[in-house]
Amino acid sequence: MFTDCNVGKELKINKNRELSLSKNLIAAVVLSVSIANAAATQEPDTVKMYAERADVLVLTSEGAAHFARLAIDCIHREYPNKLNQVLQSDEFLLSPTALHPAFYGCFDWHSSVHGHWMLVKLLKAFPEIGDREKIVAGLATSLTVENIAGEVAYFDNESGSWERTYGWAWLLQLAMELNTWSDPLGQKLGNNLEPLTQLIRDKYIEFLPRQEYPIRTGVHPNTAFGLSFALDYARSAGDEDLISSVTSAARRYYANDKDCPLSWEPSGEDFLSPCFEEAALMARVLSSAEYGDWLSEFLPGLSGRGPLSPANVSDRSDPKIVHLDGLNLSRAWNLQVIASRTVGAATAARLRAWAKDHLKASLPYVASVHYEGSHWLGSFAVYALTRSG
Repeated sequence: MFTDCNVGKELKINKNRELSLSKNLIAAVVLSVSIANAAATQEPDTVKMYAERADVLVLTSEGAAHFARLAIDCIHREYPNKLNQVLQSDEFLLSPTALHPAFYGCFDWHSSVHGHWMLVKLLKAFPEIGDREKIVAGLATSLTVENIAGEVAYFDNESGSWERTYGWAWLLQLAMELNTWSDPLGQKLGNNLEPLTQLIRDKYIEFLPRQEYPIRTGVHPNTAFGLSFALDYARSAGDEDLISSVTSAARRYYANDKDCPLSWEPSGEDFLSPCFEEAALMARVLSSAEYGDWLSEFLPGLSGRGPLSPANVSDRSDPKIVHLDGLNLSRAWNLQVIASRTVGAATAARLRAWAKDHLKASLPYVASVHYEGSHWLGSFAVYALTRSG
């Protein structure tokens, strides 16, 4: 028999269902029309996103404004949305904004997180950036004490593997960017984010001893990627326990690896390179002497191989194929990291040249024509253009 309380609860659930279905239907129609009206092979953007400086490409102010607009456009765009949640009951059938009060935009949670990271990074690098007021307002709207408490509550009720470790990694990257920003806004937002930062930090320390084998895929769960960003955060924060946890896991997983099959890459939906993610992680973990010996066995033909070709992206309206633009960008930043630790000027120069080739292959296409790529690729582009080693 229903009580008044149960009836009210049931009506609320039904209302939420109807609202969610209506919004999703409208979003699906808008997205399908957008895709139908856009060419599958996107024309390159004419924005001057980068300049050449010696052996690297650097982000221009025009490029910074372009990428910022991509994030401004999506961090508070609720639909389309991929929740990727495990439902415990009807009570969890809620809208993205109800479930994720801070990070509900940009199609999925992790893309929203690194969209926020990108905006902070651009504010720091380009204090006079156009749309500065919009960027500041967007960050301040998202990263409130109340919203972050809502995000922490979601983690408390979700599967322990949710966003492990890709979303975790980007959350720590966002925390690092805020905590190293001397602006009072950065300190305030970093403090607001701290409960979620601490939760993710603790999740790494709890999880890594239990994960006996690394995940070597070229998509979200890649262990080496997750460890690299966690280690960068830990060192920035002076968190010795997290440093120890990550470095010991990296050595356990990868110290004895040899002959990574680079010729097998890429797979058709990769946005990370299993070989280069691992090599860039170990560049962070091993001493210079250790790394030279390790790399020569892990990628034995690297110093003498022919040109490394960027991945060809045949259809940027396809949400999986467009991952390959991300692969070109992530390869570029990892090649820069590896080059910075490589013994031999000729080999380092070759790696940096490959990095430039990969950037040039995909940067002109990081635009807003196809939301399948634009909701996340800007962050990859900015990271690649601002990490030189």
